[in-house]
Amino acid sequence: MTDITHTPIGIIHSSFTDPDDTPIQGVFANEAKGEVEVFPEYAVGLKDIDGFSHLILIYNFHLVNDYSLISKPFIEGKESKDRGIFSIRHPERPNHIGISIVTLNAVRGNILEISDVDIIDGTPLLDIKPFVHRFDNRIGVKSGWVDEQHIDEIKDQTPRALRDK
Repeated sequence: MTDITHTPIGIIHSSFTDPDDTPIQGVFANEAKGEVEVFPEYAVGLKDIDGFSHLILIYNFHLVNDYSLISKPFIEGKESKDRGIFSIRHPERPNHIGISIVTLNAVRGNILEISDVDIIDGTPLLDIKPFVHRFDNRIGVKSGWVDEQHIDEIKDQTPRALRDK
């Protein structure tokens, strides 16, 4: 099999510097703000992006060095059960690829001002896709073991807070 190489198209900036203190998902980010710096050679690709309220950011978990096919999801806290890596959203994945849905607040040249950020500062950006409600929303979704977690009751949103509860 051929190795796959990705070239970053930009850098994601946020106030988060420690993975343990970074929200586990954008819905828990309490409107945390950040910026996407798209490298100048890719900036023309931002044409018409200002018409979208949300973006899907695809990025590299650059601080992760290893992976495990079985891990414990953050959301279950101390009592977490072992789960298959493909049934959880955990950074220690075979290809270290992450996705986040963020709110687009403004476009300033090659800078995207965003909120609902759950991404570490300095994260390499691999791609941006517009969130399109008609394409990306599904009815009748089942979320496996996550459906049993009472997500609406979760107040602690970082790995450290969830691990300590």
